[in-house]
Amino acid sequence: MNIAIVGATGNVGRKVLEVLERKNLPFSEIYLVASPRSAGSKINFKGKDIVVENLETFDFSKAKITFFAAGGKISETYAPKAAEHSFVIDNSSYFRMDPDVPLIVPQVNADDLKNIKKNIIANPNCSTAQLVLPLKPIHDLFKIKRIVVATYQSVSGGGKGPMDELVEQTKLSLENKEINSKNFTKQISFNLIPHIDVFSDDGYTKEELKMTNETKKILDPNIELSATCVRVPVLVSHSEAVNLELEKDFTIDQIRECLENMEGCKVIDERKDGGYSTPLEAAGKDETFISRIREDKTKKNCLNMWVVSDNLLRGAALNAVEIAETLIKNNFYGK
Repeated sequence: MNIAIVGATGNVGRKVLEVLERKNLPFSEIYLVASPRSAGSKINFKGKDIVVENLETFDFSKAKITFFAAGGKISETYAPKAAEHSFVIDNSSYFRMDPDVPLIVPQVNADDLKNIKKNIIANPNCSTAQLVLPLKPIHDLFKIKRIVVATYQSVSGGGKGPMDELVEQTKLSLENKEINSKNFTKQISFNLIPHIDVFSDDGYTKEELKMTNETKKILDPNIELSATCVRVPVLVSHSEAVNLELEKDFTIDQIRECLENMEGCKVIDERKDGGYSTPLEAAGKDETFISRIREDKTKKNCLNMWVVSDNLLRGAALNAVEIAETLIKNNFYGK
């Protein structure tokens, strides 16, 4: 079996390579594919320099599984072509709400892979992926009625350009020099921006609506969710302050236990200075970290928690590779 990565030279594409390098995914050849501008360059993988191929001329019949990490427009144009020969795991938002395309976090809804119709599988939004992981065991046991979440999303969610700009703006701020934002609507250094993606007519942003719609599709269409998404001056890892309203009575010990037993989750919740996870500590880690678990005493059957995860891993590359692992393990991809 061969695999391909479209967008191999970008942030997420390179992270997919990093994850593949430390995972034992059984494949024979790997093809790295990118825009004509990047074609011909070389990327080292497991000690071997691999020449990047031109997306416009690449033969997708070479690969059995193809990762797409190049944005919605590229996925719109090329993913259906790749899907004629290959299973496509797409990291963009383009196919996520297509009813014929499963939206997958393997630890949460791997069974949906049995219903692949277009040979395309969608990777969720980074904030959704890390949210549904701890929600799954809680929902199974106590049934979630409503979620209120505020996200604190790192600049890497926007790509390499915003990461470079945060570093540059920070230097300019410390030197008291003028800042003209390029990738942000306002200055990001030493600041917060309560705006990610475009606004809809009802005042919510597209990012906030993604979280609502994707959580319903992955977990349960009856769950209500209200999100406020904020860009913060952090390079990597997204954080979420989550409030849940449940249908059934619970104890904090029961919540903690079900989270500790959930694959992909790690509870760090000591009620003392430093007894919680932060974006810095989550960066580069596969786990989604849950801290500050406590009862919301203002309303019956409600609780609060703090969820942190590396958005380039759980929210993108790691989740994509785990989808491929699940396909192979269950032989969904065929021979």
